[in-house]
Amino acid sequence: MSRPPLPPFNIDTAVQKVRLAEDAWNSQDPEKVAQAYTPDSQWRNRLEFINGRKEIVAFLTRKWEREQDYRLIKELWAFRDNRIAVRFVYEWQDRTGQWFRSHGNENWEFDEEGLMRSRLASINDQPISATDRLFHWPAGRRPEGHPGLSGLGL
Repeated sequence: MSRPPLPPFNIDTAVQKVRLAEDAWNSQDPEKVAQAYTPDSQWRNRLEFINGRKEIVAFLTRKWEREQDYRLIKELWAFRDNRIAVRFVYEWQDRTGQWFRSHGNENWEFDEEGLMRSRLASINDQPISATDRLFHWPAGRRPEGHPGLSGLGL
């Protein structure tokens, strides 16, 4: 199964790959998201080490049960050959109604078919008030006219 754009990446295809990942994660559909990764993909996400699509689906299911009203923006940081580095910010609230803004970086490595075989994520959570939120679009894909991280000063 091929997942364009394929490596080696250039600036346009790297930006496209990042936006496709952002869109998939904003769908909050664990099965859909998992299809962008190799069957044996390896992740490091905070304290968890995740191996393969089955564990990815389980992880994302738990994540989005906990992180409600999730909205994510990813931005290309760097790329070379089959690797992309991104920075991201997402906003969410927990079951008590406390809002958070989570800041992080990811390093991605892709196979020749454009599937991600490695994802290394570092993430920090910042409690915020509801009035400090910046991501107000309806659930799903970030609208085309909505500013990215640089445009928001994040």
